[in-house]
Amino acid sequence: MRREPGANTMKYRPLGRTGLNVSVITLGTMTWGEQNTEADAHAQLDLAVESGVNFIDTAEMYPVPPRPETQGRTEQYIGSWLKKTGKRGEVYLATKAAGPSRTAQRPSHVRGGRLNFTRENLVEAVEGNLKRLQTDYIDLYQLHWPDRSTNFFGQLGYRHVKDEYTVPIEETLQVLDDLVKAGKIRHVGVSNETPWGLSRFLSQSDVRKLVRVASIQNPYSLLNRSFEIGLAEIAIREQVSLLAYSPLAFGALSGKYLAGQRPAGSRITLFDRFQRYTSETAEAAIYQYVKLFREHGIDPAQGALAFVNSRDFVAGNIIGATTLEQLRSNIASVDLELPQAVIDGIEAIHRRNSNPAP
Repeated sequence: MRREPGANTMKYRPLGRTGLNVSVITLGTMTWGEQNTEADAHAQLDLAVESGVNFIDTAEMYPVPPRPETQGRTEQYIGSWLKKTGKRGEVYLATKAAGPSRTAQRPSHVRGGRLNFTRENLVEAVEGNLKRLQTDYIDLYQLHWPDRSTNFFGQLGYRHVKDEYTVPIEETLQVLDDLVKAGKIRHVGVSNETPWGLSRFLSQSDVRKLVRVASIQNPYSLLNRSFEIGLAEIAIREQVSLLAYSPLAFGALSGKYLAGQRPAGSRITLFDRFQRYTSETAEAAIYQYVKLFREHGIDPAQGALAFVNSRDFVAGNIIGATTLEQLRSNIASVDLELPQAVIDGIEAIHRRNSNPAP
């Protein structure tokens, strides 16, 4: 069973306590400017909006892999589409400010390396976002990763860094609150955050009467359900919506990389930074999920997306595509409700292969 594109009825959910109702399918954009041209980006935006998608996620760092030569192109492509179509009022824009570069995997070229979440740096970041996007406000402004060293981007265990310089969360919140009052941004979110970090943001908002975090953008997929440990309870009880990224583990959950296959032009084929999705343990789990879906006549990619769509702590499932065919299929997952037998099968596989690709 493959849900055919074109007949889907988009669904919408509240984004935290903002009053915004965003499409469950959120359009991710990180390939635009690297794997996708400006024309490709515009075509994807056209198709997504026609299909009821009203939420677009990007970042100042994009496209990925991050390179000085391409940094900012993704936002520029969105900006040129907004200017061309005049559809700013039809979409909610979410973008991000890059955090400090503390490892070789994180870029140091963005804004000349001025990446701590200080007032000066965040104001500079927002002005750059607005200019590239050709808009005068951002609906959701996110901190791309924490200012401090903690466990994210595949690091499971927490390793404390003593006496590390980091901007206090309350100082960063004050800057974001001022940017809201100035009309530059409407709402704020965090990304790649931990239970401690999210709790601290929320408590400081309450104590200091500052803007409240509306969302958390973290990885979530059949291969990485670590969000359910600690963060899911906070998300539900505090009404902080998850914006789930990498729901297909960069396409791996479609099954297209099984048995060593490397389709031309795909992310894992092109870039070696994403190999955690093709490890031996991840591949073993993927094989079982793909087999389960196919036994029930379900397209594996749509099945994996439907699982994420079904979670009550998810407001937006951030899908990325390099072709319009992929995009149509991903959007169509919104109409797929997984049978209980499939849900039971997923849970059985998860018990045997918990979080093989964090």
